[in-house]
Amino acid sequence: MSSDQPDQRKQRGKIDRTVSFPVPAESIEMPDSYAITLNELKQRIGRERLRVVLASNSAMVLLYWEIGQHILNKQQDEGWGARVIDRLAHDLRLAFPDMKGFSPRNLKYMRSFASTWTDQAIVQAVLAQLTWYHNIALLEKLSDREERLWYAQQTLEYGWSRNILAMQIESRAIARHGKAQNNFPTTLPPLDSDMASQVFKDPYLFDFLGTDAPRREKELEQGLMDHIQKFLLELGQGFAFVGRQVHLEMGDQDFYLDLLFYHLKLRRYIVIELKAREFTPGDGAQLGMYMTAVNRLLAHPDDQPALGLLLVREKNQILVEYALGNSSQPISVAEWENQLTRSLPEDLQASLPSIEEIEAELCNEMESGNAE
Repeated sequence: MSSDQPDQRKQRGKIDRTVSFPVPAESIEMPDSYAITLNELKQRIGRERLRVVLASNSAMVLLYWEIGQHILNKQQDEGWGARVIDRLAHDLRLAFPDMKGFSPRNLKYMRSFASTWTDQAIVQAVLAQLTWYHNIALLEKLSDREERLWYAQQTLEYGWSRNILAMQIESRAIARHGKAQNNFPTTLPPLDSDMASQVFKDPYLFDFLGTDAPRREKELEQGLMDHIQKFLLELGQGFAFVGRQVHLEMGDQDFYLDLLFYHLKLRRYIVIELKAREFTPGDGAQLGMYMTAVNRLLAHPDDQPALGLLLVREKNQILVEYALGNSSQPISVAEWENQLTRSLPEDLQASLPSIEEIEAELCNEMESGNAE
């Protein structure tokens, strides 16, 4: 290929890597109200400037919401277009050169933020307590308002970073949170039952184990221990690791608890049993025996009774319901998965390419590359 001919393979890329310094034209004709609005925003920004400089995140988010409201109102009342927003960004940066956040892109985020959250009370109570980058993630990754609010509240409660928030959204935490099958309503007081139910999810996603599902409990347990930080993150806030294969002597027999945790908020031990197979009725009885031993031998008098979590590869809901029906121990049963596609809605699963389709596409790309 000669040096004066463009590389055709590069032309097929879909990413525009054009480099430029976009500056709005000064000669563009502005609406009659533009100067008044610009002055109003300058005054508003000036009043909040000190708090923003002092890193008052709440004041900054509220300020951005108000700017977004101004832009929305002008677009609805006077038909402001994208070029006016570009010019507004340019003038605001000239007026406040020491402040960041007045790019055209960010002004459009402010407009979307104000359009999504019309109730200022919600903005003040929840969203203004998050960083602006958290709010952008909620806008970019979610389209449903109620889901955005749920993730915002969870982020506020558990202190998720922006990356953790993005991971929780991608793993569909809202569809799994509090969904584990259990007998808590019949084994715990109502308030404790509600709190305990929210601690567990179904299914648990162990994508960090790779695409090959462990076929034995020992392999599953070792994989979780090799990735203990990610495992704790998937379990959720409040879980503290106590031990694995905890030895229990009963008479002349030896037993081993797969995993033992303590939940700091519930003030209870959590006994976890792992199964690389489907649920069987005897699993609950064995777990209940371990929980009794923990309550009698390990728990402090101030601790609440232990909870049990049985993680299985598959479960029949009716079988679980009957198996736990007569148990006096509070036990939850959930499936574990190592691939996200099983946790996705069916309509979304259908849109994902199969392994065969991906391999065929890669082969086609390689053949095209060799031909050139």
